[in-house]
Amino acid sequence: MGAAPSPLSWFGIVRLGLVQTALGAVVVLTTSTLNRVMVIELALPAMIPGLLVAIHYAMQVLRPWLGHGSDVGGRRFAWIVGGMAVLAAGGLLAAVATALMASQLVLGLVVAVIAFIMIGIGVGAAGTSLLVLLAKRTAPERRSAAASIAWIMMIAGFIVTTAVAGKALDPFSGERLILVSGAVSAIAMVLTLLGVWGIEQPEISAEASAAKAERGGFMEDFREICREPQARRFAIFIFVSMLAYSAQDLILEPFAGSVFGMTPGQTTQLSSVQHMGALIGMILMPALASLRADWRTRPQPWIIGGCLASALALLSLATAATVGPSWPLRGSVLLLGITNGVYAIAAIGAMMNMVSEGRDNREGTRMGLWGASQAISFGIGGFVGTAAADAARHFMPSTASAYATVFAAEAALFVLSAWLAIWIKRPRTQTSTLPAQPANQGA
Repeated sequence: MGAAPSPLSWFGIVRLGLVQTALGAVVVLTTSTLNRVMVIELALPAMIPGLLVAIHYAMQVLRPWLGHGSDVGGRRFAWIVGGMAVLAAGGLLAAVATALMASQLVLGLVVAVIAFIMIGIGVGAAGTSLLVLLAKRTAPERRSAAASIAWIMMIAGFIVTTAVAGKALDPFSGERLILVSGAVSAIAMVLTLLGVWGIEQPEISAEASAAKAERGGFMEDFREICREPQARRFAIFIFVSMLAYSAQDLILEPFAGSVFGMTPGQTTQLSSVQHMGALIGMILMPALASLRADWRTRPQPWIIGGCLASALALLSLATAATVGPSWPLRGSVLLLGITNGVYAIAAIGAMMNMVSEGRDNREGTRMGLWGASQAISFGIGGFVGTAAADAARHFMPSTASAYATVFAAEAALFVLSAWLAIWIKRPRTQTSTLPAQPANQGA
């Protein structure tokens, strides 16, 4: 009978964070840079990149199935590297498609659809298995800090890629776009291999072998997990909270431009203030949690606090819309970033703690369910936020009051999320050896 692998060191956690950096680098190039190129350089309707990004989110409904595949094989390495290969190839193909659109629009659009399908599948395969591997190999008291490290490294991937690629793309041409995208994809693959090589040490035991032998198919496992009260409640919480989290993403800059009269450059700087705030929140939460041992293994109070604080930050933005240019807008945006960062890291920490709750060898499917809930909500949130802003502008007496109404509605969603988080069962700090509870226990 083999022994369980030892928990990851801090260096091992940082190595796995390199995969998050790689994911962030490829995704930000396809969802932000290509979006701008299509709308500005190619003068295409903004709806086109919006639909392509929606395709990328829609494909992530496959996360439970992809996670189940890694459960069956018991090896996350192949799914992480394989998923990143599909993502990197999709990122390069998206750049090729964008360059094609300049001369052959229809062909370029067809290729772009294929590319964004690949991007969605790649993110789902690599991201789901990465989180499972990080959760299983990290000691419970380090999981919040590990989540913080991984997401900070992903944001670092955003920042570095947009800064370096932005300079490399000037003067712009389709060939230069393909070259830059290819370089980013190649670097992402190298970072992924550096991150996961030799990290995975699967437990080899009679119990593990028997559990794999007796497992059913995907639908059987998926239905079983959906019957788990804790997994079901957490999926609902993730959906509602991510709806609140993402709904402001696409309306913050237009709001600052229309109500506060900011230029495009100033609104871009405002977004950087929000991202900086998120980084502060992601560092602040595990730093404060480290002050007491029980705080490190109980992310639920941090989730509730992060959601309520995010609601207050959004209400400050609603007030800003009412007051106008005299309001300290940057302060409100910084506060929103910090509170969102605390909420996000606490939620990811809870996800990592709870992924092993329930029947063993279902971690990938369970994580896939939560990841799919997050991706679907994020995709819907961006559309709902912009649609709500358009509808409010139509029915409200002024643009400012329309944005105030939308921000207040998002705050209400965060309050609802905090209420839902109260009912999530407190995750155990150690993996239980008892058999899973019957599915009909709990509500």
